[in-house]
Amino acid sequence: MTTFTWDHIHLRTPDPEATAQWFERIFGAEVIRSMPQGKPRIDLKLGGANIFIAEVAPGDGVNAAPVTPYQGLDHFGLKVSDLDAVAADLKAKGVEFTKEPHSPRPGIKICFVRGPQGISIELLERV
Repeated sequence: MTTFTWDHIHLRTPDPEATAQWFERIFGAEVIRSMPQGKPRIDLKLGGANIFIAEVAPGDGVNAAPVTPYQGLDHFGLKVSDLDAVAADLKAKGVEFTKEPHSPRPGIKICFVRGPQGISIELLERV
C-alpha cells in the first residue's frame, strides 16, 4: 500500500507579504523568500509544515474566501502548550478570536482565530 505523508498547505492571497508577516508575527513562522524562474515567492515553515503562499491578482479568476463554517476544508490546527497563555498573547497582538478557549470534551482545550483572508485556525492543547 502507498504511504502518504504531509507536504504542504497552499494559501492564496492578494498580499503575500502581509500574509507572511502575519504568520511570522502571530505564530513565529519562518518566512522563506526565493526567486524561482525570476518571480518572487514566499513560503513559510510553521510547526514543521510547509505553507506556500500564492499571489492572487485582480482578474485571476480566483473566488473570494468563504466565510466559516463551510463544507470542504474548514480549518487547520496548531498544537500548543498552555492555551490560556497563548490566547492572552494573541489577544494582546489584536488577533480576532472566532471561538474563545474552551474544552469541548475531557482532555482537550481549543480555540479558533481568524487569519488573513478569513483563514480559520484552531489552536489546541491536549491536557
